[in-house]
Amino acid sequence: MTDEGSAATPSTTPSESPSETPSQSPSESGRPVLGIDIGGSGIKGAPVDLATGELAAERVRFETPAESTPEKIAKVVLQVVNEFADQIGDGPVGITIPAVVTHGVTRSAANIDKSWIDHPAEKTFEDVIGRDVVLVNDADAAGVAEVKYGAAKDHPGLVLLTTLGTGIGSALIHHGVLVPNTEFGHIEIDGHDAEKRASAKYKEEKGLSYKEWAHKSLQRYYETIEALIWPDLIVVGGGVSRKADKFLPLLKLNAEIIPAKLQNQAGIVGAAWLANDYATHRSEPLIHAAVDPNGGD
Repeated sequence: MTDEGSAATPSTTPSESPSETPSQSPSESGRPVLGIDIGGSGIKGAPVDLATGELAAERVRFETPAESTPEKIAKVVLQVVNEFADQIGDGPVGITIPAVVTHGVTRSAANIDKSWIDHPAEKTFEDVIGRDVVLVNDADAAGVAEVKYGAAKDHPGLVLLTTLGTGIGSALIHHGVLVPNTEFGHIEIDGHDAEKRASAKYKEEKGLSYKEWAHKSLQRYYETIEALIWPDLIVVGGGVSRKADKFLPLLKLNAEIIPAKLQNQAGIVGAAWLANDYATHRSEPLIHAAVDPNGGD
């Protein structure tokens, strides 16, 4: 049983944490919480005002190392942390990564070095930056952000976020609680991995118009997802969502389908929210604890 207002806690327990349990969560102390979004080309971060979901300082961005191993990316993450150390105090850090994350271990690697697969990534980050870390799949963080502050704010039902880009990322949130690592971009549809026939990359590679993409690819994808999980609301993110008016109205679905609002800030905001959620709930008994964003106990 979980508190409906909580979405997640990290895979570490207080005994595993590199720092002492604070008497107040960062948001209770009035400090912003740092969110960091790791991508294949860039690593972005900013402190987030969790009262509003807005960035509390200008975002910084560093290039993702060409050799994007855990150790090299962790060094860049430390640079981001150092940029905002005075603002965030000794608070935790939320980090997104393009991978499935269970119990603090990255189980896959999309657009990052394959050495991330089965790597104890959360511990690597904690060892390097010396802080509590919540490590979460990038689409899951974006989904949490949209439910807490964006297009699906305070929605009471089952919300599906999909990000249409090089592939298709997904996040599933029920009554404000994250169900992590859904990977709905990889379901098989008509004998093919779904994202191979419905992503924004596929649209560009095939030279499809928005109308052709909607009718030939997206309709089939979303109607299949609907038949499996019956969401109440579908939120569509990714850069292409800025032109949502060109294709979303063409889709015939049971659920309402709308564009995301937070765009490229969603990962940062969601990661920060999840980090604060853990700091708030980690000392509670298990029956009251929030749900782990990556399957931890």
